[in-house]
Amino acid sequence: MDQVRLFRKRIIPAECVELKDDIILYRDPEVIITKWNTLKPKKTLSHGYSCYFLERGFKVSKFYDHNGSLISWYCDIVSHTYDADTDTYVFTDLLADVIVYPDGFVRVVDLDELADAQRDHLITGPEMETALRHLDKLLSIIYKGAFPKLQKYIEDFENADSPEA
Repeated sequence: MDQVRLFRKRIIPAECVELKDDIILYRDPEVIITKWNTLKPKKTLSHGYSCYFLERGFKVSKFYDHNGSLISWYCDIVSHTYDADTDTYVFTDLLADVIVYPDGFVRVVDLDELADAQRDHLITGPEMETALRHLDKLLSIIYKGAFPKLQKYIEDFENADSPEA
């Protein structure tokens, strides 16, 4: 799987960064699971795992601090393109995010950025619609109590990846 290339594309701020240091733990037509360290040093966030749900339109990440303690589950609403010739995925962050804290508290964030992007013509109408539909789908999963099914994707690979395994 060394030839697979992943890129994170942001609308605000405008950037496209190759996630060249992410380690791909698993890939199939529906999901990609990665292990990573932060690209730039952060005060609390150190490392984590991510699961890209390719057709569902979101990425679920498990964030850890420098002591290895869970900070939160962070869910990005995304779209993606795939180039089979180069085995390259480009994940576009559609701005809306959902944070699930260890105590179960759920917070939806960055909807103001989504509105600003629409106002400033940084995203199209269809992209706005996609973002809102994927956000609704993710929130429905969380509110129905089915979020542990999404978490399990990461936890299974995290457990297999641990030194004790």
